[in-house]
Amino acid sequence: PLPGRQEGFSYLWVLLLVAFMGLSLTIAAEIDATAVQRGREKELLSIGRQFRVAIARYYETQQAGGVREYPDSFENLLHDNRVPGVKRHLRKIYVDPMTSKPEWGVVKVSGRIVGVHSMSSKLPIKQDGFEAEDINLRGKSKYAEWLFVYPPDLMLQIDAGVVKPM
Repeated sequence: PLPGRQEGFSYLWVLLLVAFMGLSLTIAAEIDATAVQRGREKELLSIGRQFRVAIARYYETQQAGGVREYPDSFENLLHDNRVPGVKRHLRKIYVDPMTSKPEWGVVKVSGRIVGVHSMSSKLPIKQDGFEAEDINLRGKSKYAEWLFVYPPDLMLQIDAGVVKPM
């Protein structure tokens, strides 16, 4: 056989190898992006629960006459001036892991903050398998629909007409 004919065959193998390497890198990048988004979802769930707990603590702190109220600003969660001394229900205003901004959508009833949500319109990967308090997050089409409210069934109460929205 002529030596020149085998050189083209090796060239084809090199081209195939480069194509497979490119495909492998593309798949690896997609898997990595999915893992990063799942990590951000976990962080969003954790931060959302912290907001819910802070709102609950603020609400459950009774005033004179047994009056309970929701906060009217995030500042009230950082420093509750209704009680003597320093009382913090929330350590800081967290950054939304989905948007990387310290801005949150606010859920209000009668002008008071009852919950928060992300401002992201991305499609969540997690669609099911939530804990009981987050069952209302199931099947949502964007992170902005993940509402972290206190009590967790508040939106169901509003839909049923038990609580009047703002």
